[in-house]
Amino acid sequence: MSVADTASARLAPIAPKDRIFTLDMLRGWAILGILGVNAIAFAWPFALEMDPTLPPQWAHDHANIAAEWAKDVFFQDKFRSLFSMLFGVSIFLIGGERFDAARGPLLTRRLMWLGLFGLIHGFALWFGDILLHYAYTGLLVMIARSWSARRLIWTGAALNAVFALVSAVTMLLTGMASGAPEGGAAQGGNPFGTTPEQLTAIIQAYQSGWPGAQVENLKAAVFLQLMSLTLIPITAGLMLLGLGLFKAGFLTGRSPTWVYVLMLLIGGANLAAFGWYDWQLYAAPHGAPDPTKGMAGVLGSFAPLITLAYVSLLILMTRFGLKAATGVLAPVGLMAFTNYLTQTLIMTSLFYMPWGPHWYGTLSPAQLWLVVGGVWIAQLIWSPLWLSVFTMGPFEWLWRCLTYGRWVPLRK
Repeated sequence: MSVADTASARLAPIAPKDRIFTLDMLRGWAILGILGVNAIAFAWPFALEMDPTLPPQWAHDHANIAAEWAKDVFFQDKFRSLFSMLFGVSIFLIGGERFDAARGPLLTRRLMWLGLFGLIHGFALWFGDILLHYAYTGLLVMIARSWSARRLIWTGAALNAVFALVSAVTMLLTGMASGAPEGGAAQGGNPFGTTPEQLTAIIQAYQSGWPGAQVENLKAAVFLQLMSLTLIPITAGLMLLGLGLFKAGFLTGRSPTWVYVLMLLIGGANLAAFGWYDWQLYAAPHGAPDPTKGMAGVLGSFAPLITLAYVSLLILMTRFGLKAATGVLAPVGLMAFTNYLTQTLIMTSLFYMPWGPHWYGTLSPAQLWLVVGGVWIAQLIWSPLWLSVFTMGPFEWLWRCLTYGRWVPLRK
C-alpha cells in the first residue's frame, strides 16, 4: 500500500465491522429517549413548557399527571446528557489526536456542516434543534480531545457539578420561598412574559397553517438559540465527561462489573428519591404551594447520575446474556442522525405542517405518549430493515459525503 493509499484509508469513514457495539446501542437508547422529552415541544407552545405558572390547557387527571411525571423523572435531561456524552466521543473518533494534521480539518468540516444542518432544522422545521448548539460547542471541545481520561472526567464532572449545585440551591430556595409549584425540574420564570391569552393566540397561529406556524417557530428558534449560548459550559462538560469515560473504558463496557453496579445504585437511588418527591409536586393542584419545599427540583438537578445508571444497566444487560435485548437499539443508534431528523419530520407533519392533521395544541401529555410510542416502534422496525440493504442512514450518508468531499458508498 502506498503512502497515499494509507492516508486515504485513515480518512475513510469507519467501516461497519469496526463500529463499537456499545456506543451504537447507547446512541440508539439516547435517540429514542430524547423524543419522550421533545414531544411536548412539538405539540404545545414553548412558553407553556418554560413557565410553570401558565395553566395547562389539559385536564389535571391521573393520566396526565402520570404522563408528565414520567417525562420529568425518567426522561428530562437524562437523554440529552447521554447524547452530549456520546457526541464528545465522536469528536475523538473522527478527529483523532489534536496533533493529527489530516483528521483535525476533517472534524472541523464535519462540525461546520452539522451547524448548517442545525440552522435549517431549527429555523425551517422545528425550533428545538440541538445540532447547531452541538456544532459550535464541539468546535471548542475538540481542542481538549487529546487530554487524558482522568483530566477529561474531572473537568467534565466539575463543570456539571457546579451547575447541579447552583441549580439545586436555586430550586431549594425557590421552593421554600414561593407559594406556587415549580413544575419539577423545569423550574424558572417565564422568559416570554406570556399570558394565558397570548398562549391561546400562539396555539391558534400554529393551527392556522404554515405561515402562522413558521412565524411562531422562528420566534422560538431565535430565543432558544440565544438561550443555548448560556448552556455551552454544561454541554461542553458533558462532552468532556463522555470522552473521558470512553477513554477510561466505561462507555465501551470494559470497566469492572463493580463500577457499573456502583453507578447503578447511586443513580438508581437518585431516581427513586426524585420520583417520590416529583410525584407529590405534579399531583398538587396547579397554583398550590410546592409540597416538597423545593426537594423535587434539587433531586432533579443531578440528572447525569441517572444517565450513568441507565448506561450501567444496559452494559450489564449486554455483559450478562441479554445482548439480544440491548441489540435492538444498535441499528437505531447507527442511524441516529437520520432518526433524529425523521422524528422532527413525523412530529411536525402531525402537529402543524400544511399536509398534516394539525394536532397542535389538542393532545394531552397522556395522548402524546401514544404518538411517541408509535414513532419508537417505527424506528425500531425501519432501522434494521434499512441497514440490511445500506451501510448507513440517508442523512448520515449525506453528512459524510459533504464532510469527506467525495461520494461515499451507500449500498452494501
